[in-house]
Amino acid sequence: MELLEKLEIPYKNNKLYLQALTHTSYANENGVKSYERLEFLGDAVLELIISEYLYKNTEYEEGKMTKLRSNYVCENANYEYSTRLGLNDYLLLGHGEERSGKYKKAIVADIFESFIGAMYLDLGYEEVKKFIYKHVIPLIEDKSLDFFDDYKSVLQELVQTDKKSLEYIIVDEQGPAHDKIFTVEVKIDDIVYGRGSAHSKKEAEQIAAHDALKKAQNLEFNDRENIL
Repeated sequence: MELLEKLEIPYKNNKLYLQALTHTSYANENGVKSYERLEFLGDAVLELIISEYLYKNTEYEEGKMTKLRSNYVCENANYEYSTRLGLNDYLLLGHGEERSGKYKKAIVADIFESFIGAMYLDLGYEEVKKFIYKHVIPLIEDKSLDFFDDYKSVLQELVQTDKKSLEYIIVDEQGPAHDKIFTVEVKIDDIVYGRGSAHSKKEAEQIAAHDALKKAQNLEFNDRENIL
């Protein structure tokens, strides 16, 4: 398998990696297994390796390590890992899903975890750990990359401190049902502080919250350490 050779993975069972790159739409059309079960396994393995890394390389308390781990094992981070490795170029999609966009962020993020699950079954924990330390840990240690994606929680905490009201409002929906783009505004005391657009309401709300955190003059968001 070209991808495995390119990534220098000493694989034994290439069928596992093929399954890891097989979306449900393709699996249903061709009577094969999808990546969903491998994704479940890979998520747990990735969390364990990142947890071990944080435990051994920081002196942070449990709460901060938990928040950092959620920063490095999230859709944004997994999407970044996946695209840098080129996994998206080998993704198998059904015809309907391909028409809706081959590089959907959630799918590309999912296949990173399923790929890790496949490697764990094929080569074991230590080989996966080597792979993560080679391809993921350097990105974590690159302080210019920010995978944090729970801006809503940060904004909520700050607003609660000031005893202000907070609401997210969908102001626009565009596109067909299978590929909608939602635009959301976030209001604090009926004043629009942020705006965001994405293919899901949840992500649009996060983008709007991030926008609000950057714009609001009375909210400090310059030092990431202060919010983790």
